[in-house]
Amino acid sequence: MRRGIIFIMLLSLLMSGCGAKNEPSTLKVAAAADLTLAFQEIGKRFEAKTGTPVVFSFGSTGQLAEQIKNGAPFDVFAAANVQAIDELKKEHLILEGTEHVYAFGRIGIAAKSDISVRTLNDLLKENVKKIAIANPDHAPYGLAAKQALQKAGIWEQVKNKLVYGKNIADTLAYVESGNAEAGIVALSLVKTSDVHFQLINEAMHEPIQQAVAVMKATKHREAAKQFVAFLNSSEGREIMKKYGFSIPKEQ
Repeated sequence: MRRGIIFIMLLSLLMSGCGAKNEPSTLKVAAAADLTLAFQEIGKRFEAKTGTPVVFSFGSTGQLAEQIKNGAPFDVFAAANVQAIDELKKEHLILEGTEHVYAFGRIGIAAKSDISVRTLNDLLKENVKKIAIANPDHAPYGLAAKQALQKAGIWEQVKNKLVYGKNIADTLAYVESGNAEAGIVALSLVKTSDVHFQLINEAMHEPIQQAVAVMKATKHREAAKQFVAFLNSSEGREIMKKYGFSIPKEQ
């Protein structure tokens, strides 16, 4: 009787172990907030193709990079600028050879339909009382917005109107909710929004080079590499282009 119970227990443990082994590991991807719409679609396609579920943590590039430095268990980091990846590389936190620029982002002026804002100079209008931009201290899209305002020669004039979003998705929410009459946001996020949007000339700011890398501490190295490969595949690139990103020529 006792031997029979032990045998059943061992068999149960063996079966549960086999089940866990066959169960796909969930991939944790830290991604800049401008990627929210594009990566949600990419994640679904990737899971359908590979069977590997993907969980995204969207936020500002600077804050996500800090989380990684503090030991956050991400498998992949898709940043909104190449500098964040370079910094993590210097600290030996990324898997050598996996880092590269995967896309270029664009910014533009967003405003509710009842506010006539088409150019940067329109932000000086009296009826534009609040202008939302992502915090330039840790959000690449916020830094690009600041550079554009400086190049237009109106930074000092609009400084008192500015409200800072913690990331670029938060910034768009300010405009959509009416808490800001206008904002400078990512092209990639306005596809499903009802705001009026006007692109800003790329010459007004430094290129928004978005870089990705597999984290050195990942326990799912092959799945992480597969995700990055899918991002760079023709299918992945088409999704990125659909949301307004341009792809580096060498890709």
